[in-house]
Amino acid sequence: MPGGRLTQQERQQIALGLADGLAYAEIARRLDRPTSTITREVMRNGGPTAYRADLAHRATERRAHRRRQAAPRGPEAPAQAYGRDAEAVRAYEDTFITVMMQSGMPKMMARIQAALSLTDSGSLTASELVQRLDVSPASVSKAIAFLESQGMVRRERDEGRRERYVVDDDVWYESMMASARAINQIVETARQGVGVLGPHTPAGARFENIARFLDFVSESTIRAAEQAREILHTKPEAASGGG
Repeated sequence: MPGGRLTQQERQQIALGLADGLAYAEIARRLDRPTSTITREVMRNGGPTAYRADLAHRATERRAHRRRQAAPRGPEAPAQAYGRDAEAVRAYEDTFITVMMQSGMPKMMARIQAALSLTDSGSLTASELVQRLDVSPASVSKAIAFLESQGMVRRERDEGRRERYVVDDDVWYESMMASARAINQIVETARQGVGVLGPHTPAGARFENIARFLDFVSESTIRAAEQAREILHTKPEAASGGG
């Protein structure tokens, strides 16, 4: 049934499809499943090159078992903030993680980014992340260091002097600026290559083109990020002159 859980046989068909180089959409069509289901299944279980049906099936069983153990006793789960549907939030979190992984973010970093982004406060402590994700403190520390380097999170101290990891309205601006700085480093390195290889040689010309292209991309990224932040963060009353 298209809306039910993937069976072990379906996971074997996914593995065969990946081995044959089929696109997610084609695998989904053959299984009569949404493409997003196949994408999420593959990305949360090692990606297209490391996906194994047996391991994926066991991992799913373990996750289901943990959810059953974590479920509160009683007729129903406690109400979510703002009346949210807990199952819908959990499914969306999986989708968010999958999209982040498809963009190149490692799985643990994507899970932490999702956990922070989906909280209304936009912040969690290390111990809260460890408990929420059922991972080791070392895994959290490593992932946070990576996300910080990408401008995706920042640290702050709360009133109890505990360190909290925070995402806010500036997170994507800071990420774009970090990306632009990384590109600028490549530009500088490429221009060094021009000097070493000679500007009038084929290899030197290639590095000059790399530098010019990425320099343009970096400048455009910085300009667009600054313009977007200025426009999107301007309060409506300020934009209209306060009445």
